[in-house]
Amino acid sequence: MSDMSQRAIDELTSAGLVCCEDTRRTGMLLKNLGIDATLMRVDEHTEHASIPRVLDALNEGRDVCLVTDAGTPGISDPGERIVRAVAETAHVVTAVPGPAAFVMALVISGLPTDRFAFDGFLPRSGKDRANAITGLVRERRTTVLYEAPHRLRRTLEDLFVSLGGQRRIVVSRELTKIHEDVWRGTLAEAVDHYGGVEPKGEFVLVLEGAADEPAATVDDIDRLLRAELAAGVSVRDAATTVANLTGAAKKNVYNRALELSKDAGEN
Repeated sequence: MSDMSQRAIDELTSAGLVCCEDTRRTGMLLKNLGIDATLMRVDEHTEHASIPRVLDALNEGRDVCLVTDAGTPGISDPGERIVRAVAETAHVVTAVPGPAAFVMALVISGLPTDRFAFDGFLPRSGKDRANAITGLVRERRTTVLYEAPHRLRRTLEDLFVSLGGQRRIVVSRELTKIHEDVWRGTLAEAVDHYGGVEPKGEFVLVLEGAADEPAATVDDIDRLLRAELAAGVSVRDAATTVANLTGAAKKNVYNRALELSKDAGEN
């Protein structure tokens, strides 16, 4: 409640239609603010179908507000499609500044903030996930990720396998909410810590960037190859990816990938 600005309250009060992820949650918020508004559910399943009604309301001269359950609409939350549709018309689109978990997590992390990358949620599985994680090996900018509680441990373990244990990470939970919590340490320490803690709430991971032009060791190459092969990537594609990431000779990496693939098959 205390995160609500006066401008946000004024906009919601004058809105002809309020689009929200959960009408019960937003209804409670508006009730506490003394606001009586028409609510429409707009979540990941209904956003596209909601666009005609939003445009109709705007064409009738009514203001439409879009809110999400937490954080800023459109940032790993519903909103992008509606904004795009309205922006293609003559109607004005604006935003009321408010809480954004990835910005807050970055600011309080203590890691470099001059250059950063926001990657949202990692792909859940397969080659896309493997590529996204191996792409972080040489990413020199601070990287911010979102993660759900039931996938947190796996993500930390996957990052540890591909990036090693010394990369610093800040894990923030439930930012601007009642149970806000921040944990700092290395990837190795994070795997150990959250291995003994039941993750609850919504998480933001702020990952330290790679050191300038890191020199890949044999262990680094083996670790990256094992991660690629474990994700089901072919020997040739794994070698190409790791060679590009490390700058090592592709022929040498390919021969090593063959050895590791053969060893895995024998085991």
